[in-house]
Amino acid sequence: MIDLSLLAALQPTVPATPAWTPTVGIVMLVFNIVGLIVARGAVQRPGVGPGLPFSLPGFGKNFSLAQFIAGLSFGHILGTGAILGLTYTGLL
Repeated sequence: MIDLSLLAALQPTVPATPAWTPTVGIVMLVFNIVGLIVARGAVQRPGVGPGLPFSLPGFGKNFSLAQFIAGLSFGHILGTGAILGLTYTGLL
């Protein structure tokens, strides 16, 4: 049986997740752009699959929908880590 007093002693001391503000949105936007740049250079076979229904300036015509989704997914992972890290250090 678990002693519940031990669970109460192990509560985290990190600050709460921040609410959305324009600063949080800017941080996420910057890291999504970084994710798209990484996806442009890191994908082994670029342009495979359906293309985007719109053009991304600076990314060329050989940018597929799969690359776009992968880049934004990676950007969200980076952005979430950056937001939590900046919140923990008190900069956000």
